[in-house]
Amino acid sequence: MLPVIAIVGRPNVGKSTLFNCLTSSRAAIVSDMPGMTRDRQYGEAHIENRRFIVIDTGGLTETHGELDKLTMKQSLQAIEDADKILFVVDVRAGVTPADQSIAKLLRRLDKKVYLVANKTEGLDAGAVTADFYQFGMGQPFAIAAAHNSGIDDLVNYLFAADEMPIDTPDTDQGIKLAFVGRPNVGKSTLTNRMLKEDRVVVSETPGTTRDSIFVPLEHHGTQYTLIDTAGLRRRGKVFETEEKFSVVKTLQSIQAAHVILFMMDAREGVTDQDLRLLGFILESGKSLVVAMNKWDGMTLEERETTRSGIDRRLHFVSFARIHMISALHGSGVGELFDSINEAYESASKKISTSQLTEMLISIVAAHQPPLVQGRRIKLRYAHMGGHHPPLIIIHGNQVSALPDSYIRYLSNSFQDRLKLVGTPVKIECKSGENPYKEKRNTLTPAQHRKKMRLMRHVR
Repeated sequence: MLPVIAIVGRPNVGKSTLFNCLTSSRAAIVSDMPGMTRDRQYGEAHIENRRFIVIDTGGLTETHGELDKLTMKQSLQAIEDADKILFVVDVRAGVTPADQSIAKLLRRLDKKVYLVANKTEGLDAGAVTADFYQFGMGQPFAIAAAHNSGIDDLVNYLFAADEMPIDTPDTDQGIKLAFVGRPNVGKSTLTNRMLKEDRVVVSETPGTTRDSIFVPLEHHGTQYTLIDTAGLRRRGKVFETEEKFSVVKTLQSIQAAHVILFMMDAREGVTDQDLRLLGFILESGKSLVVAMNKWDGMTLEERETTRSGIDRRLHFVSFARIHMISALHGSGVGELFDSINEAYESASKKISTSQLTEMLISIVAAHQPPLVQGRRIKLRYAHMGGHHPPLIIIHGNQVSALPDSYIRYLSNSFQDRLKLVGTPVKIECKSGENPYKEKRNTLTPAQHRKKMRLMRHVR
């Protein structure tokens, strides 16, 4: 098994910056605003022939707010899971009471703790780290995470006595499933329900999740990567820079996922913002499963109103399965996996060129393309051009003149005949090149005389 290293410390000492350096990524949001990180963020590091798991944690504080307590719980769980701990301090701020409290907590653990002094760029490392010897954790290791300075030496320092051969990275992360929706619709609650543990922070305060959290899961022999994302509000209501970062991370997570589990609040029904988000997901071409959360406790009349709203406003995603669930109590959650697998398999389906061409002939026979300047558009054959989503490339003449309505007809027809569920079908049309387009016929003498005779009648 790969060793696990947890990065801990008080807020705003550079834990997420160090995490990004070790994992060679931008997976964790970095901001000058303290308290940006709230959930545990896992990543894989591969530095100088050494491979290990890194956990980024929220800042350890002694405040008593609800979110601070939940963040503290996540950090303590990361410490428990880790083999080694990096205790990060800010040399520019010096020794603080919060640092002393964390050091006291870590000394009581039966874990190997390494003291990392961050933000040493431009300073005398020996002088600025001297005060931190009082923690009794040995020599502080000086780095500058923002400038990627000292990171390789830190890794060698961590594993100086360990034998760590190069492992072949496990690139099979299974089905990547992203939870997307407005704030406070229950995305984190559903993530924890599927994992059967309190893996991410859950609070009634909207906007609790700010980063995109990737968590592996195995369910009935199938591997998944769950991606809990920040809730997306209407653009006009996003003012904080940190929330703008969260929006970007969520949109990146949508692009990285295989299947989108789109969540809505059943008690609020289908809102305009839900429709905007669904439109973006459709444009991205991702497979889709819709979950109406908080279905428990609703009266029969409220449920009928919600169903009516779904029928009226979600007709454009009729290819997706819609589930009524309660993430808090677990009702209907087990059925989601069947729809997720079905959507993934549909998006991965392989169809032969002959089968697609036969379908194309049948589809065109049922409804002919329109005339263009008195000439019929001819669609000759079709073949697969890609997956996730299924891309069908159709070759023919004058296909650039096909109206959008007819392309939608082709997409819906292929979806019905191929029995694809949970994924849209993309259609791409290509015209064959005319080999005589740039060539002019050479006239014979008789043709030339006829042309000149006719031109006399042209004014």
